[in-house]
Amino acid sequence: MSATYRVGLIGCGRMGATIDDEVKDRPNAHLYLPYSHAAAIVACERMELVAVSDPIEEKAEQIRARYGAQKAYGDYKQMIEKENLDVVSIATRPGPHAEQVIFAAEAGVKGIYCEKSLCNAVHEMDAMRAACTPRGVKFNYGTQRRYAALYRDARAMIERGDIGEVQTVVAHCGISVAQWGHTHATDMMLFFAHDAEAEFAQGTTDTVDADWDGDRVTKDPAISNGYVKFKNGVHAYLVGAPGWEFEIGGTEGKLRTLSNGMGYSLRKKDEHGDFRPVETPPAVIESGTLRGMQDIVRALDTDGDTQGNLELACRSQEMIFGIVESSRQGGARVALPLENRALSIAPDNY
Repeated sequence: MSATYRVGLIGCGRMGATIDDEVKDRPNAHLYLPYSHAAAIVACERMELVAVSDPIEEKAEQIRARYGAQKAYGDYKQMIEKENLDVVSIATRPGPHAEQVIFAAEAGVKGIYCEKSLCNAVHEMDAMRAACTPRGVKFNYGTQRRYAALYRDARAMIERGDIGEVQTVVAHCGISVAQWGHTHATDMMLFFAHDAEAEFAQGTTDTVDADWDGDRVTKDPAISNGYVKFKNGVHAYLVGAPGWEFEIGGTEGKLRTLSNGMGYSLRKKDEHGDFRPVETPPAVIESGTLRGMQDIVRALDTDGDTQGNLELACRSQEMIFGIVESSRQGGARVALPLENRALSIAPDNY
């Protein structure tokens, strides 16, 4: 009989438990639901939400009752110590992520699903790696597109050569703040660049000197453009055009995801070198949060790797730090990994 994994939720706020209420009446609600961590855990037949935690104990009790968990805690450490958890799902703001991930790993938790953004500081990524990697923790990052069938099918088309050799990835994701929004964009830039290591980053944000306190930027800066060169030769661009669409350009064609994951288009070169539309398989629309949880189950079952593991999460997060550091340096190229491990993006409310 297949195991059911015991899961505890840290953070009973919007992404942890209630964001489903915001989207359930949208025409494209099926693109998201189940959306929150709690809803996805409950929908995953191999997971059991046994406990929830939140510093606001009344909120924790409300979410416990809503999702049928057994126990509510005001302290996540007590929850982990008492509940013999297999998996911890972290849905707080990024400030405490490193501490929470490290505590869970050191306590023997086997799997972690951590909401974006990964953390507030470069050195925190290093500490999270040091805690999780030697212990073999199965980690997935809360950039949901990575797990959803439409994006994985798009990458499969690329990997089988439908557009030839990938040359560029263009993220049409608008001008948005780095940690709150563009952690999603950089993860997809990485994803469609075959998850390669980055060579350098450049970019422009709205920061000014007064926003910096030493190596800490005291607001979540808006990125107006970003450029990442990957070591495999792929060039990735984050542009101000809105839409949450990603266009991957290759030597033989172009593939573009459409309308925030509602479909995709594929064009291939004809005999004259012009790009012509070709038929694509039907687009599968599904919850990325649920697929991310299911992927942790698969990894635990097989002792395999996850699709959004901690190394990949650190790469996409470091792209964000690199773009912000480049802007600080007047748009200069910034080598990745960053030499300055003290850099942080840490508004007081993050």
